[in-house]
Amino acid sequence: MTVLIIGGSGFLGTELLRQATSAGRSTAATFNSRPGEAPGTSWHHLDLRDPRRLDEVLDVVQPSVVINSSSGNSNWVVTADGPGRIAQSAARRGIRLVHVSSDAVFSGNRGSGYDEKALPDPVTPYGAAKGAAETAVRLLHPAAAIVRTSLIIGDGGSAHERGVHELATGTRPGALFTDDVRCPVHVADLAAALLELGTSEVGGIAHVAGSEALTRYELGVLIARRDGLDPSLLPAGRRADTGLPGALDVRLDCRATQQQLTTRFRGAHEFLGQG
Repeated sequence: MTVLIIGGSGFLGTELLRQATSAGRSTAATFNSRPGEAPGTSWHHLDLRDPRRLDEVLDVVQPSVVINSSSGNSNWVVTADGPGRIAQSAARRGIRLVHVSSDAVFSGNRGSGYDEKALPDPVTPYGAAKGAAETAVRLLHPAAAIVRTSLIIGDGGSAHERGVHELATGTRPGALFTDDVRCPVHVADLAAALLELGTSEVGGIAHVAGSEALTRYELGVLIARRDGLDPSLLPAGRRADTGLPGALDVRLDCRATQQQLTTRFRGAHEFLGQG
């Protein structure tokens, strides 16, 4: 079995390749700016705005599974249109597809948790692009698994963790919001779930996030404590007071997905060593 990771040089893609190669799977990966350093992986340049190049990569690699872990942020052509091209090409070749989406597809106005049946109602350009991608993938590759996830945390290498350090040391302006609630997930748990889905027949919407809901400030405090920083140095604020667009309370309900997988979705207190 060959697994192709689209966006393999990113934070999540790097962990996917590490786990896949450790399990003895043949791996290939794509990059946009520069290749990663995963040993034993064949690297292929890919711009998702170029459908012909996508077909060339698929024809060369001939993967059994494609996991799309790429992120084009708010770039509509990459984030919304790109996954549709992947789904169409993968479906035409009979390739299993796992597409990574985001909790940004929700407004946070529900007042309760969002389960796998909840319909997207984004309030940001990024969320709208991710929602459009979900629609395209479901239409063009009905058997694909579409995985919504939340803030991805690691053992020091994620953008969220770096941001906490910069705020604590005063090298970055801003604040951690006390009214912005998410379900942070460890990158190892997310990658394991994605690879498990890649070898399953589970299709449609899946939710893979941490089992604990925290504000961004509470998450920052846990990261600071783990890393020996003084949590009192972290500036706090409220998103509602800033006028910045974005959902306030998005709690992914992952119970239905968890029942289908053996990978356990840990909570932040546990994976940050505070449990």
